[in-house]
Amino acid sequence: MSKRILAVSALAILAAGTAQARDNIAIAGSSTVLPYATIVAEAFGENFDFPTPVVEGGGSGAGRKKLCEGVGENTIDIANSSSRIKQSDIDNCASNGVSEIMEVRIGYDGIVFASDVNGPEFAFTPADWYNAIAAKVVVDGKLVDNPNKTWADVNPELPAQDILAFVPGTKHGTREVFDVKVIEAGCEESGALEAFMAASMEESECMKLRTDGASVDIDGDYTETLSRLDANKNAIGVFGLSFYENNTDKLRVATMNGVVPSTESIASGEYPVSRPLYFYVKTAHLGVIPGLQEYIDFFVSDDMAGPDGPLADYGLVSDPELAATQAMVAAGTPMGPLN
Repeated sequence: MSKRILAVSALAILAAGTAQARDNIAIAGSSTVLPYATIVAEAFGENFDFPTPVVEGGGSGAGRKKLCEGVGENTIDIANSSSRIKQSDIDNCASNGVSEIMEVRIGYDGIVFASDVNGPEFAFTPADWYNAIAAKVVVDGKLVDNPNKTWADVNPELPAQDILAFVPGTKHGTREVFDVKVIEAGCEESGALEAFMAASMEESECMKLRTDGASVDIDGDYTETLSRLDANKNAIGVFGLSFYENNTDKLRVATMNGVVPSTESIASGEYPVSRPLYFYVKTAHLGVIPGLQEYIDFFVSDDMAGPDGPLADYGLVSDPELAATQAMVAAGTPMGPLN
């Protein structure tokens, strides 16, 4: 008998004996995906004969960890994630009997750089951000500890405002796209990567950020970053596009490589700092937890995740390959090996 059949059988027995313990779908994870999942959950509860799913935050990594705790009604069914699952997550799942996971891409979001609405305008490049907050930068052809104090020190075309950046913490789903598309890209653009290689240093040196207070990790959600900006009017914060669009009365957004972040510029691929959003389903719970299949079908339907659906109204950029996702979800296809 396969591991999945054994897992489903065990869950079915457990669910039969504790049906009253949990009849809601249980979801946790990314603060970025949280508002989208909440919209879908509330609409699902209003339109289907199932209870409204319970949706919680906690972060992408924490959600995936919860998903991988095991199989049973005392474990969650879905993990929302603003970064793709890692092999370490898959290995953790497998070690706890979670042998199959369905990967569902719901659309795209952008990472934006915003400051106080009454402050000056910023037009950034990845190199600007690298030279502002990296631990080591190139000055006169040599690698040195970062001496830059203001954004004008980094780039004379930027405002002479003290560098204070609130960036997503290492456990935040947003950090991965920030590292890859801003810090890594900026390291290469600035010439620092070439300097590290010439000095026989590892490429990972690019990822080391300042520890002198100019760059501050925020492990909470975007509301925490916003509160930090409220208290530090000269700071720059990193947000998801949808959060910014719901706080335009408080925030002024910067361009990146001359492109204004918007659903249109992300959908076209013009805006350089965007990322796919996902949720991950424990397939052993399909057919056992009431409404789980119906919920995931509903989430990726044209009515919800399509370009004219309510998620797009909130800021989600609809996936051009949504039809393929819908077919995969309807078939209950688990994800294959990471590529």
